[in-house]
Amino acid sequence: MKKECVADKELIANCGLYCGACGKHLAGKCPGCKKNEKASWCKIRSCCAENTLKSCADCKTHSKASDCKKFNNPISKLFALLFRSDRQACIDAIKAKGYEGYAKAMTASKSQSLKK
Repeated sequence: MKKECVADKELIANCGLYCGACGKHLAGKCPGCKKNEKASWCKIRSCCAENTLKSCADCKTHSKASDCKKFNNPISKLFALLFRSDRQACIDAIKAKGYEGYAKAMTASKSQSLKK
C-alpha cells in the first residue's frame, strides 16, 4: 500500500531533497535518507551527522552549500543530473522558509526536489 505524501520536516534529507515525496519512500521501500542505514556511502549525510546538522542549510563553514566539496561530489552531481534537481535551490529554500515551511511547500508540489 502506497503512503500519502505528507509534510514532515524529518523527511528532509541532509542535502535538501524531500524524501516525503520520493516514490521509494511512498512505496514503503525506503525510510528516507536520514534513517536509511544503507546510505553510509553518502558524504553529505556523514558530514551532517558528524557535525550534528539537520542539513547543509545549517552549515556555518560554507555560505553556499555548492562551495562544499562534500555537497558537490561526483555522486551528488550524478544524482542532480539524473533527477534534474537543484539541491542548492533546495538548501536556499530551507534557509528562507525553515524546515516546516519547506516540507509543506514540497508536499504541496509533490516534489522531491526543486528542478533546474
